[in-house]
This record gives sequence, C-alpha cells and structure tokens, in this order.
Amino acid sequence: MFNNIYKGKKVLVTGHTGFKGSWLCKWLEILGSDVLGFSLEPSTLPNHFDNANIKMESIIGDITDYSKLNNVINNFMPNIIFHLAAQPSVLQSYDDPITTFNTNVMGTANLLNICRSISSLKGVVVITTDKCYKNNEWVHPYRETDILGGIDPYSNSKACSELVVSCFRDSFFNKQNLLIASARAGNVIGGGDWVLDRLVPDAVKSAYGNRNILLRNPKSVRPWQHVLEPLSGYLLLGQQIFEDNNDISDAWNFGPLHNSNLSTKDLVDLMKKYWDNIKIEIDESPSDLHEANLLMLDSSKSYSKLNWEPVWDINTTIKHTINWYKSFYYENEIITKKQIEIFVKNAFDKNLDWAK
Repeated sequence: MFNNIYKGKKVLVTGHTGFKGSWLCKWLEILGSDVLGFSLEPSTLPNHFDNANIKMESIIGDITDYSKLNNVINNFMPNIIFHLAAQPSVLQSYDDPITTFNTNVMGTANLLNICRSISSLKGVVVITTDKCYKNNEWVHPYRETDILGGIDPYSNSKACSELVVSCFRDSFFNKQNLLIASARAGNVIGGGDWVLDRLVPDAVKSAYGNRNILLRNPKSVRPWQHVLEPLSGYLLLGQQIFEDNNDISDAWNFGPLHNSNLSTKDLVDLMKKYWDNIKIEIDESPSDLHEANLLMLDSSKSYSKLNWEPVWDINTTIKHTINWYKSFYYENEIITKKQIEIFVKNAFDKNLDWAK
C-alpha cells in the first residue's frame, strides 16, 4: 500500500485518541510506521482508541499548549504530521465557542508555527471538514475553489483553520520546501464511535439499550462515508508529500459517491436493515440552533489528480459499521484490523493505485 512509503517513517498524529485519529493510527501501525500521538484523553467511555490495541506512543496534551506541543514535536522529530486534533461538535461549539475557536484555529496555528523549525519534516496534512464551506444549501456539490464560511462556531472555526493553512503555506512553507495539504471529508461513520449527538453512535447505543433514537433533523441531507474512505485520501496525500509532489500543497475534497448523500432518516432506515433493534422517534421540538439541511462535496479533483475514489457504497458502509458494533457488543471482539484488510482488498480489486 502507498508504495510501502510509510514503513519505518516517524509519523505524528494529533487527535489520535479520537474516532478518526485512532483508525488512522491503527492503519499506520499496519503500514509499519513509528507513530506518536498527541491529544486530549479520549472523550467517551468506551472509545475506539483504548479498544483498538494500537502499538504506538501516546502523549496526552492540549494542542493549545504551545510549550508542551513544541517539546513533543522537537523531541520526536517527525517525518510527517497528520493534524486531526479539534473540537469536532457543532452543538458543543454553540455551548463553548471560545474553546472551539481556540482549539481549531489557534491550535492549528501553534502546530504549523512549530513545524517551521523541524528539519526532519517533509510536510503536514491538516484535516478540516466539509462544513468549512459557506453553505448556501445549493443542490450542486461544493468544490475546493468555493467560498469558505460557516454560520455555527464549529463550521466557522474550520473555515478559519483553512485560512491559517493557506497563510502558512504562502508565507512560510513554500519558501522552506515544506508541503502542506488540507483535507475536507463528509460525515464519517464506522465502528468505534461513541461521541454524543452523532447519528450513528446514538442509533447504536439506542439499539443496544432497547431504546428509541430521537431524530432532530430527519430531512437533513449529508454526504455519509466510512471512516476508511477519507483516511485513504489522507494517506495518499502523505505519500505524495514523501514523493515531493509540489502540486499536493493545496486543499482536497474526499467525499462519498453521490448516491451516499442521504437524509438522516433514510440513513437510519438503512441501518435498520442490519440491526432491527433500531427504532426511530422524531423530535418535533423546534431548535434555535442552526444546522444545515443540505451539504454535498465534489471530489472530482481528487479523482482526476490522485486517482482516489470511494471504495464502499452506502450499503456496504452501513453493513461494516453495524458488523463492527455487533462484534463489539455481542462477541467482545474488535474487528478494526479485519475491516482495514477488507477495505484494502476491495480497493485493490477496483484497481486503485494506492492499494497496489
């Protein structure tokens, strides 16, 4: 995979205790990397990081703690950094906008400023979100050249972090031959996510506890994708950084197939096919908090320039997601590694370059 380029490389992952970060670290372990994680403690119990048995070094710290982050990076001297540390919740951003902006904007600025003096470093992949776009709720999907924005503090802070990336790229990184790419993905799902106020974790916990899931916005349409889809894109960006492809220093969308853009109710109905314990209750109470009703991504740039494309359709994504949780709850088995192997084989069968 990825031309075996990660074997023996020193890889720093911020946000490694989170859902997406822990899946990335498990994949990097399989690829033979020397992985160091820097993050807050896992935010839920249970959580994927504790259960996935990842062979890596883990340092607990806050991305806004400049001194500690600086010491960690200078002691480790990474070859590449994947920056996933963030405050990831729209609803939490309304409750605590200052922490959201401090973490997502200043945390990113802290990291990139430290990177300027790391001689071992080839580049950085900064993970933001599809919500960084100014969402006019158009029927056409958003491209990397569309205007950034965001009404809620979370989305706005991620748009700001994209501007921070652009600033450091143009002001510093380009002059130092450091490559920096930003990656924007859709609504990521998969086994091992227990974060509050997320649709799939709420549905799974409700099913296991024989309770109804309360749907806030049943008609909201989102680009749903398995966690491994964008991770393959992030790792592909990293491969291009190691291969000194200067064109990679840009923003990239990694969205699902367009038939994976489903309303929240349609997604839950699909989940019920694989776990009939899932039962829906619609929340009819109005909310003063804004959440977008329609958001889609255009990933044609990644298709044409990276030969990247989604591996699993939405049915396969849901099947593997539910299988992960059922294996955890009923068989006490963590099947993360097995699912990565299945995903890679399916990508190889699709003739994707990174899987060869």
